Amino acid sequence: MKAKGPGPLLYKPAPKWQVISAFSGALAVHGIAVALAFHKEPPPIDTSDIPTATIEATLDQPPADEPTPPPEDIPVPEAPPPPEIQPEFHEEQTPPPQKNKKTQPIKAPQVVGPPKPPGMMTASQAKAVAISAPRPDYPYEARSRHITGSGVCVVSVDTGSGSVTDASMAQSIGNPILDNSAVSAFRRWRFKPGTVSKVRIPITFTMTGASY
Repeated sequence: MKAKGPGPLLYKPAPKWQVISAFSGALAVHGIAVALAFHKEPPPIDTSDIPTATIEATLDQPPADEPTPPPEDIPVPEAPPPPEIQPEFHEEQTPPPQKNKKTQPIKAPQVVGPPKPPGMMTASQAKAVAISAPRPDYPYEARSRHITGSGVCVVSVDTGSGSVTDASMAQSIGNPILDNSAVSAFRRWRFKPGTVSKVRIPITFTMTGASY
């Protein structure tokens, strides 16, 4: 039988460059360790002998001779006018009552009564409001005997109708014939209603007739 030769090697030697790199790294670490061993820390610095400095802060002030700038003009509001001085004593006046425009004053009902009869009128005033005023006749018997004279007749009138209610001689003419003629004529007079209540009529008989 043939003897077997040696088998394949399981370990391979490292390349040279790796061996050199490892050796160089070991030297570098050793050198750093030696340097640290010989290095000494410097002693601490004593600061007690250093003098301290005090700093004072001052504000720069302008010199006294420099003029102060004038203040700005600020508009001043106008003062209100002084109030009017009222007199110490014044008479209080009560204001008139205000009328309510919505409510109208209620007027009291007026009582309508009979009109007051007017006073006594003269003959001229009565003839102005007379509707009918016949003249008294001069009777033939008195004319033939030339009887004349003057007198006054008072006539009463109904104010509602204006008719004569009574006539009488307040002063006689002096002859009953002439008195009757005057009264008879004045009883036929008519006036406007409500104008005459009583009339005083002077009358005179002459040869030419009756006048009043």
